[in-house]
Amino acid sequence: MRRRPLLQGLVAAALPVAAWADDRIAVVATISILADMAATVGGDAVAVTTLVPVDGDPHAYEPRPGDLRTLQSARVLIENGLGLEGWMSRMVKASGFKGVRITAAAAVKSRTMLEGRSRITDPHAWQDPRNGVLYVRAIADGLARAIPAQEAAIRARAADYISQIEATDRWIQQTLAAIPPSRRRIITSHDAFGYFAARYGITMRGVQGIDTEAEPSARDIATLSAQIRSDHIKAVFVENMTDPRLAATLAKEAGAALGPKVYSDALSPPGGPAATYLAMFRHNVTAFAQAMAANE
Repeated sequence: MRRRPLLQGLVAAALPVAAWADDRIAVVATISILADMAATVGGDAVAVTTLVPVDGDPHAYEPRPGDLRTLQSARVLIENGLGLEGWMSRMVKASGFKGVRITAAAAVKSRTMLEGRSRITDPHAWQDPRNGVLYVRAIADGLARAIPAQEAAIRARAADYISQIEATDRWIQQTLAAIPPSRRRIITSHDAFGYFAARYGITMRGVQGIDTEAEPSARDIATLSAQIRSDHIKAVFVENMTDPRLAATLAKEAGAALGPKVYSDALSPPGGPAATYLAMFRHNVTAFAQAMAANE
């Protein structure tokens, strides 16, 4: 996965900042999905800041001087791991961060996929709710280390949250059970749903592969368009953090509809259809199920 040059000139711009004005522990999460998990598990004991904003793309993210200042004042850092945040280690070193560092996907059994001629690790493990449970446990463990006086409350909130994630997983299975396996075919703007597809028996293809900065060739588009036609796929979905033009071109080329926006690497703003991790599944699954039911 390609990365742009990062952190150049940021160290000099990063000056220490004041601690949080209240008694909450400052927690920094790299992406909004992890921030939602941290806020749910940490409750009133934490003040969570997200580096990559809602609707933001972590694959193309470039840290800003303010991010280093935020990290310098934090007690806890939560990252996904699995290669998602290629910029994170340099940023931690530059900031001098000495707090508790949590890798949410540490216990995940990762999947790999071919991108071009290379086999790479798929970092989007949160798209399988069972991995979401592992994320919550890792976050709860880290927060309990950082705030030992709050451990009992943290564990209780984590247990309740895990129950909700497991209930969401059951709901997804029930929702998709009505769709014949032969119709479970989806095209999205980039390959962020591999874990989701493997969990629920769906064939999914991304226009751009895992890396949102990789541009598919005209031949790739033509090949995928022909596959959409031959497989009678009725909709192409665009994710909230990707440019919709490529997917729109593919949909037009293949005679398919452009489906509603779905959420993969980032949540929607508050009040949007996917403002939380669990709301993301509800929104995406509803959209996917309607489209797959129309497949032939």
